[in-house]
Amino acid sequence: MRKPIDGGSQKFIAVTAVFLLLASLDVVRADFTEAQDQKGAGEYLKYCADCHGAKLQGSAHGSELAGPGFLGRWGNRPIGEFIALISETMSGGIPRSSRKSVHLNITAFILGSNGAVAGKKALKTDTGQPIGAAVGGKSVVAKEAESEQWEGAASIADAARKASGFVNREIKEFSPVTQQMLAQPDAADWLSWRRTLDGHGFSPLTQVTRENVDELRLAWVLTMRDGSNQPTPLVHDGIMYLTHPQNVIQALDAATGDLIWEYANEYEQGSQTLGGPTRTIAIYQDKIFMATYDAAIVAIDARTGRQLWKTFKADWNRGFTHTSGPTIADGVVVSGINGCERYKQEGCFITGHDPDTGKELWRTSTIALPGDPNSTSWGDMPVELRAGSDTWIPGSYDPDLKLFFIGTAQAKPWVAASRGMSPLDAALYTNSTLALDPHSGKIKWYYQHIPGETLDMEVGFERVLVDLDGGRQMVTIGKDGILWKLDAASGAFVDYVETLPQNIFEPLDRKTGRIKYRQDIIDAKIGDAVKACPGIYGGHNWQAAAYYPKNHSLIIPLHQLCVEMIGREVQMTEGRGGYGGESTVFPMPGSNGMLGKLVAYDLETMKKKWDIEQRAMFLTSALTTAGGLVFIGDLDRYFKAFDVDTGRELWKVRLGAGLHGFPVSYAVDGDQYIAVPTGMGVFKLLTAKQAPEIYQPNGGNALYVFKLPKES
Repeated sequence: MRKPIDGGSQKFIAVTAVFLLLASLDVVRADFTEAQDQKGAGEYLKYCADCHGAKLQGSAHGSELAGPGFLGRWGNRPIGEFIALISETMSGGIPRSSRKSVHLNITAFILGSNGAVAGKKALKTDTGQPIGAAVGGKSVVAKEAESEQWEGAASIADAARKASGFVNREIKEFSPVTQQMLAQPDAADWLSWRRTLDGHGFSPLTQVTRENVDELRLAWVLTMRDGSNQPTPLVHDGIMYLTHPQNVIQALDAATGDLIWEYANEYEQGSQTLGGPTRTIAIYQDKIFMATYDAAIVAIDARTGRQLWKTFKADWNRGFTHTSGPTIADGVVVSGINGCERYKQEGCFITGHDPDTGKELWRTSTIALPGDPNSTSWGDMPVELRAGSDTWIPGSYDPDLKLFFIGTAQAKPWVAASRGMSPLDAALYTNSTLALDPHSGKIKWYYQHIPGETLDMEVGFERVLVDLDGGRQMVTIGKDGILWKLDAASGAFVDYVETLPQNIFEPLDRKTGRIKYRQDIIDAKIGDAVKACPGIYGGHNWQAAAYYPKNHSLIIPLHQLCVEMIGREVQMTEGRGGYGGESTVFPMPGSNGMLGKLVAYDLETMKKKWDIEQRAMFLTSALTTAGGLVFIGDLDRYFKAFDVDTGRELWKVRLGAGLHGFPVSYAVDGDQYIAVPTGMGVFKLLTAKQAPEIYQPNGGNALYVFKLPKES
């Protein structure tokens, strides 16, 4: 009888067999060199990672470039065809003299990231080798994604600060911020994202008026860190707290721009998403609170810039991250999270934290899980395949109702067929307004604006609380351009109106508030092309509307764009998923090429009061002031002021780069200031293609601050 082989011998024989098998095979060498691959790695991070992700995993602004989804689309197509595509669609920021070599190097890096082995032949634009043959059906990055190891190279975020030699100073006189101050700020301060917790984006300052706004002059300007620049400066007692890309906060003298202290969160490079916007921070007591790239909340001493505590909410290696900050709701630090496009057991959520210790007080899922009465709205989808419902924008808080309001994004993947569902499956609590108890996290009421969303048309932006018709109401607007009005206490539907022509839904029923997709959208399968207006960039996007309480006007920035969306197959396994859609954006028919629109609506009547159309898209939020003005910035580097009653343009100034982020107004020693950030982010790829004649310089991240000249 044959003697049994022991375990060690079995392992030796197996390894030897594999070695002999590999030795007998010729390794497939792709048509690119190792030098091209190495150069392409750095160039990819510089020009592509903002939209396609540091690990090529894709984002809302760019498709995945590694893994089964990528190989499924490109495996049988020649490398040269892929090079031609990126030559047409890539960032215009690449110097013309090196554009060809950069495209080739980045392609080599993408091939290498998918498992291709470099050869001796340099990659050329007409290379006919199929991508699938080059990579041999393997994908290094795909394997990483399956195990969800999204690590990036370590980064010391505060290296520049240390190299500068600047020494932080302390703010000697500081008055702690109370919840009452947040609810009713001093007119000189800007204490929350939209100044007040009700989301108005309105300043009560009156020094700058319709009559003298054309006298505004530059008071100071500050260059900012590189990255997608969408900040909201906070101002308290003459001190400005300014967020930069790269998770940096600076305390500045708000009258002069002099730096007092700087804080830089240390994070791993791979945790950053979409170019790294940090849209908002919060101030409370003597602390500044920031939600970080690496899925944590940090508290910083407002006087010194010293980190007091850091609490991780989730594992950034699993894709979790932040783009916006917390809201202080009755003394609780409340915030949502992003990074829920990949399938995982733990989906998106909202948390409440203790401001003194960072201890997590509660956690509320934004996806209906088993045990929740709305779990069946996901059909028979297992927990790990329920994705999306991110929170991209901070919430609002009503101290009288004691409710925290926030909007959630759509389900992921974007197209219902790609996620194995139908638009008739509601998929709660996606695309909803949630009203939460800030002390327990309990959902007091919800209202789903678009059940079963299937075109990346989220309604996840600002929630504005207003007193109308004798009661408290909440208004919001999403990418579809539909302006909603709900009862803030109960969530009951009150009214809605189309601010732009839309062909996504059947005619709106203003009595019930329920919407229904047109039939071909409901019936669309994977691979079917669906055209819709507005498109995935809006309509309305993160550029927030502003309220003017004197005449109940809401001033709304809009984009007149449409989309063709095609759903793609995704792997329905944990660690995969993603956005699963390909989109082509085009101008809205009938807009005559006017991509930007600013519109004012009377919230009592839901009737339009005035509108403005222009070629350049408006890319900042709106800011209203008691001087009868609305300020807003655009792609063509103009910062403008309009009469809030009529829409008449009263002033404009051209700055160094396209305007981006959230302008604010504040006062120091009786002088009113208007501040606005510049510097583009991932929107640059869209705007460069839709309005190529508008020059967009590279870089240009800065904060510009204006004031009236001193009287002589």
